Amino acid sequence: MKIVIVGTGGVGGYYGAKLAQSGNDVTFIARGSHLTAMRQKGLQIRSVLGDVHLTPVKATDRPSDIGKVDLMLFTVKTYQTEDAAAMIKPIIGSDTVILPLQNGIDATDRIGSLVGMEHMVGGTTWISASVEAPGVIGHYSQFHRIALGELNGTETPRLKAVFETLKGSGVTVEISGNIQKVLWIKFVFISAISALGSLTRVTLDEYRSIPETRKFLESAVREVSSVGQAAGVALDPDVVEKTLEFIDVRGPGMKPSMQRDVETGKPSELESMIGIVVRLGELHKVSTPVMGMVYAMLKPRELLATRKG
Repeated sequence: MKIVIVGTGGVGGYYGAKLAQSGNDVTFIARGSHLTAMRQKGLQIRSVLGDVHLTPVKATDRPSDIGKVDLMLFTVKTYQTEDAAAMIKPIIGSDTVILPLQNGIDATDRIGSLVGMEHMVGGTTWISASVEAPGVIGHYSQFHRIALGELNGTETPRLKAVFETLKGSGVTVEISGNIQKVLWIKFVFISAISALGSLTRVTLDEYRSIPETRKFLESAVREVSSVGQAAGVALDPDVVEKTLEFIDVRGPGMKPSMQRDVETGKPSELESMIGIVVRLGELHKVSTPVMGMVYAMLKPRELLATRKG
């Protein structure tokens, strides 16, 4: 497949490298020192599952030079979504498939509203990865899992083709007949730990067993779950218990990407990870006191980081 990685951060850089390593024609969209390093030295993946060093690398900050592509992995930060969607319009062909692997729950609609919903499939990923230095991606989790599905729940030839391509790269991939539910199951987890991590500034294993913080964490999980159910998502009755079990077996040192951005003073995905819970709660008349407090506490820092960034 001819593939473009829209946003070569931790997620895009890792999956793009795996896809290129398995023989696909992959172009990375990057910028600044990251792009310069990739052009000069290639793309290096430092992974707990085995290192990868791609050289040479096809990388550009001019999407219009790429030509029409078969598949786009859309992996920019959520606050960059609209700008990135506008930028990629010249390389979208009639059969181009766009697979968002972003945090949050609304990426497909946001991208599709600008480029056409007919190009969109739903998707999400479970991975811990980040840019360690220009041209260098760190992958820290024992898992690298992707779920994807057509928005109407059918299994189409294009969906199967993307599935086989991803599977051929060695990552864990699955097709879902209800991708919206899968997105929300992940969101219940990642939204809650992004909230707690961004406030405590310590790793998941360092706060999850402290009684006072644990109570706060459980409340956050319940609030996000309640908002999803009120929004019409058929989450399982035990989603809260399963999410907490999943949290309790995560290994040491885990920090979600939003927390890493908060700690380093960068703009974060506050609106897509926390703010959206508060707004949907207000819309559906679901009380979200914990997530509302987190949003209020982090908003001043976010405004400052946005002005600087």
